Amino acid sequence: MKNYAPTTPGRRQMTKEDFSVLTKKKAEKKLLVYLPKRAGRARSGRITMRHRGGGARRMYRIIDFGQAKLNIPAKVVALEYDPYRTAFIMLLEYQGGDKRYRIAPNGIRAGDEIICAEKTEVKTGNRMFLGSVPVGTAVYEVELQPGRGGQLARSAGNGATVLAHEGKYTNLGMPSGEVRKILSACFASVGTVSRPEHKYIQLGKAGKSRYKGRRPHVRGTAMNPVDHPHGGGEGRAPIGLKHPKTPWGKPALGVKTRRRKWTNKYILQRRRKK
Repeated sequence: MKNYAPTTPGRRQMTKEDFSVLTKKKAEKKLLVYLPKRAGRARSGRITMRHRGGGARRMYRIIDFGQAKLNIPAKVVALEYDPYRTAFIMLLEYQGGDKRYRIAPNGIRAGDEIICAEKTEVKTGNRMFLGSVPVGTAVYEVELQPGRGGQLARSAGNGATVLAHEGKYTNLGMPSGEVRKILSACFASVGTVSRPEHKYIQLGKAGKSRYKGRRPHVRGTAMNPVDHPHGGGEGRAPIGLKHPKTPWGKPALGVKTRRRKWTNKYILQRRRKK
């Protein structure tokens, strides 16, 4: 991490990562696609996610989350930055010249070789069945259902831990502290996700947040009663409610939003409360 001298108020708290591990090359043109910006709006045109809009122009990198190249070794050609995700990505070149992007694990370097197979060497970046991974090994990009592609533990620095193998299921310790049963026939990559220092980044100024497409977020207590349930009062008044609410009067924090109750049987231990 790089700390700046406090030459301006914005730089006083600003920190920056060391990107020296990345390869100095342009992104693979065939794996780039432009996604039109919606500024938090759904197809109907209504704003469904507030405080979104603007931001720097960026191209989406097509990531391979599945196992299309099974039993075919690949060479890591480059490590690259992805503006659409917190983790770094790696460019793989397979036999025949086919190139694909995958999420890069922590510690991998250009020139390394990895493979995706049902059972292979326990090596950082290799992808295999959960049932073939030894107990105590860290994994990332884990499938929830066979053939669906990696869905769990994909953000920067994340990783799940194989706790036990029981029958056709594997007990997996999630980053949140939850312990969940997942079919052993699901694929997972060995290691943890790259860029673990991402959580220590300090933007330092509001402008950097605007580059990311995030617009200002006004506190409810700073509004009038007509605009928000928390508004009103003289000076810095408390919200005056037992529990916080959204601008539309619905409960905000600590409310259960889980609907798919039939999957409760796969959860052995709930996640830790903050």
